Amino acid sequence: MSRTRRAYVRTAVAGLALAGLLAGCGAVATPSAPPDVPQVDVDAPPGNPGTAVVALPAGGLDAALAWLPDYAETLRVTTGVPGMAIAVVHGGQTVWSGGFGDKVAGTDDPVDPQTVFQLASVSKPIGATVVATQVTKKVVAWDTPLRSELEGFRLKDRWVSDHVTVGDAYSHRTGLPHAAGDLLEDVGYSRSYVLEHLRKEPLSPFRSTYDYANFGLTAGAEAVAHAAGTDWATLSEEELYRPLGMTSTSSRYADFLARSNRATLNVLQGGQWQALYQRDADPQSPAGGVSSNVVDLAAWMRMVLARGEVGGEPLIAPEALAPATRAEMLMPGGNDVTARPSAYGYGFNVGVQPGGRVSLTHSGGFALGAGTAMTMIPSADLGVVVLTNGSPVGLAEAINAAFVDEVQFGHVTRDWLAAYTAALAPVTAPAGDLVGEEPPADADPAGRLSRYTGTYTNSYYGKAVVRKVDGHLEVAMGRKGGYRFALDPWDGRTFSFVPTGENAPEGSLSSARFTVKKGKATRLRMEFFDATGLGTWKRR
Repeated sequence: MSRTRRAYVRTAVAGLALAGLLAGCGAVATPSAPPDVPQVDVDAPPGNPGTAVVALPAGGLDAALAWLPDYAETLRVTTGVPGMAIAVVHGGQTVWSGGFGDKVAGTDDPVDPQTVFQLASVSKPIGATVVATQVTKKVVAWDTPLRSELEGFRLKDRWVSDHVTVGDAYSHRTGLPHAAGDLLEDVGYSRSYVLEHLRKEPLSPFRSTYDYANFGLTAGAEAVAHAAGTDWATLSEEELYRPLGMTSTSSRYADFLARSNRATLNVLQGGQWQALYQRDADPQSPAGGVSSNVVDLAAWMRMVLARGEVGGEPLIAPEALAPATRAEMLMPGGNDVTARPSAYGYGFNVGVQPGGRVSLTHSGGFALGAGTAMTMIPSADLGVVVLTNGSPVGLAEAINAAFVDEVQFGHVTRDWLAAYTAALAPVTAPAGDLVGEEPPADADPAGRLSRYTGTYTNSYYGKAVVRKVDGHLEVAMGRKGGYRFALDPWDGRTFSFVPTGENAPEGSLSSARFTVKKGKATRLRMEFFDATGLGTWKRR
């Protein structure tokens, strides 16, 4: 008997058993509640008892819209984030949008609803709807194997390589470790190099382990673009942005830089917000490289809430969109049995609000200066998006959470800013094993620096060239040796270095340890690059 047939029989038997039970019991009387027990109004659409949710208070949306601007500005000023834009959609319309603060810290250049921001990981659900356009057209399916479209694509396990699908990539269940490939991007490698070298990463159990991996998802998007006969940015533009009228949206960093009305990234350093960095996310564009404004994103949210329709006409088939917006992979939840479970669809977080309503969410963050978040509640036909030009400090998420509280309950249920600030603190925390440490007072000398110089090779990161420059050691690695840093003596053959890039926030400090034999270094292990055991170089 086929798997599908067995599932059908089990479902049918369960249905018959329930029907027999009800028939045997006769009519079931509904007990009335004692008069002194508070009642909760419930919206309960017919046909599916599982859709029953706490009813929305009358006038809740209008009251929340009136309350939102002052509340949002209060939180922005509290955090000091330079600029922010917000949009709210309901009933197929954009019911409110606004801008706050400035595009660059320390300037007088106001943000407005047309201001373009870098979205970071809010790119993922947008990209999922790009995939859904191709599922609609039957160019691919969510269960299309990546290798059928990406010749030569391989992961560490051959069986997994043959079976991993677009849906696996978009739900982070490929087995790739968290952030696989991100450091290759940081040191300057292209998308093709990163995807080719994912085969070196160790794998967790396939389809039973959730690990958020930008380049795993990017591999899925690349397979879809290849099947469509174009590149990802062009596919996104032609199949989603243009039909939705998203004229300020792009999946190319060059297009973002060309916008005159754009927000610059800002980070908090020395107690002040400063515009210090740029972030070209083209290598992981499907996962983090979209730029847009809240006007365009409102159009996108309206389409998602309308189950793929635009102006009453289908753009995406409901059956192609539904898998992206339903729970496909459980996310780790710890041991707290009282916590509501969280799940990931195909590019969307899928959760449950305290009032029982399913929510579709995603946050985005660049440690180099962007924090974004969107929330949609389909049963309330409601969507809200917040874009900021400051490192993720919980501002965007807190505004979203407070706003949907106001709509659902008529009040904010908790201090969301404090909660999200704590939850997102690791994103901007310094990285490396030497953070907060001091060199030993009795440190051994490093000895002759010439013993360490030379070329070292690594099959994942490529070569690292160690040179003596102005009396100290310098490492050049990454694409064309463009990623460089100094090695400072720490203790004997151990040196310290300051990594840079999206995954190395201000204050990061890591160790580099040489293995020396017969007076000459033979190996170099750099802790910052060794999270999955790939951070050791051997002398050529």
